[in-house]
Amino acid sequence: MINTLLLPELREMLTSGDTEGLREFSSALHPARAAEFMEGLNPQEAWQVLQAADSNRQAELFGFLPDSMQVDILETVSPTETSSLVADLPADDRVDLISDVHPDVVEEMLPLLPAEERRETLRLMEFPEGTAGSVMTTEVARLSETLTVHQALEAIARQSEDLETVYYNYIVDEDNRLRGLISARQLVTHFGKPNTKITDLMQRDVVTVLATDDQETVAAKVASFDFIAIPVVDDHQHLLGIITHDDIIDVLREEATEDAHMAAAVDPLDDSYLETHWFTLAWKRGMWLSILFLGALFTAFALGEYQGEFERVPWLVLFIPLVISSGGNSGSQSATLVITAMTHGDVKLSDWWRVIKREVWMGFCLGSMLAIGGYLCAMGILSTFEPDDPQVAATFQPPSWHEVLVVPITLVLVVICSTLCGGTLPMIFRRLGLDPALMSNPFVAGIIDIAGIVIYMNVAAGLLSSMS
Repeated sequence: MINTLLLPELREMLTSGDTEGLREFSSALHPARAAEFMEGLNPQEAWQVLQAADSNRQAELFGFLPDSMQVDILETVSPTETSSLVADLPADDRVDLISDVHPDVVEEMLPLLPAEERRETLRLMEFPEGTAGSVMTTEVARLSETLTVHQALEAIARQSEDLETVYYNYIVDEDNRLRGLISARQLVTHFGKPNTKITDLMQRDVVTVLATDDQETVAAKVASFDFIAIPVVDDHQHLLGIITHDDIIDVLREEATEDAHMAAAVDPLDDSYLETHWFTLAWKRGMWLSILFLGALFTAFALGEYQGEFERVPWLVLFIPLVISSGGNSGSQSATLVITAMTHGDVKLSDWWRVIKREVWMGFCLGSMLAIGGYLCAMGILSTFEPDDPQVAATFQPPSWHEVLVVPITLVLVVICSTLCGGTLPMIFRRLGLDPALMSNPFVAGIIDIAGIVIYMNVAAGLLSSMS
């Protein structure tokens, strides 16, 4: 409601050229709040607001605008005008933004950036997408090993304007090799002892990540240690940059969204749902639906193979949905639990035997529980069952109590098979170097549908033939 009330006022200031009013708007509100009010503007109007803001406020306000609007501004406004704004962005944000902008615009903009920012941008762009190097910022507080507490505080004061955070300060040698870490709290605490060497206070066992590490692994490590930031190094322990908690939150959200899409058998979206073109959305959904459709066809073929058995024992048809749904649901539960545990680092590939034993036992327990209910329900349903075909109905005899055992025996076997399948397939995918989330719930359910039919009909054939 506030957004819709303020938007006409913003447009009026833009129309009248009220630069002072626009400057007050951009400085009085928190940048995130001001960016919300600007979402209804077109790229040219948003650029006018940014131009009216103070230079040190521009980049901050620009960073809170939606990604799509940031890209539109760079592709609409001349690079000559926007290059200074892009140069003021944090290095990691600058690289993420440029990667989404049209290559022609990027080619024109890069030479306009200051030499240092240009080299930094090109270096970061070399890291593959999804690695620690692609999300790190090189703006990090570096302190020499020779400094005292007083000198370190002075050095941080000089660097702080260009740094994203000064809570963690990294101590490096002359070759920029990481030697230790000292927090701002430690420095402030020892303010009364200004001549103390920071090497006497620093933490030497620093947790680091390699620039080539997967961003999901990095996020898990930061969450495990409750870090505000984590240093990124190369193979020789040279300090390359840091990954801050806000970037980790973005990574976690991105990975969670990707896993949620995969769990629903949807190819992950590059943009938001509403910003994704309908054809792209249809393709990403239709591609996997087609694969699942083929799986469903195999289920139909499996049913067709047992058509004669259904004609001979018509009541078997009644419990097909019960069998395949019990298997699909239990398998999806196992897959979800194991994928989540692997994501959190609770389950490793070396735990495969423990997972197998647990899922087999769990399948037996759950299958037995469902089997009891299934047997009682089957007895109740079959007590009143009559085939639709008059000829079949004339010779139909209700199954005996021991013939109905087909249902509970099948349920136990199918649920064991399902939990085992759901628990092990994600680990197999991880072993093959694939994302375990690819083994989504619909895929597990599709596999179990076929396995459930085969198990059901073989149990029925074996048990009923032995009693005839």
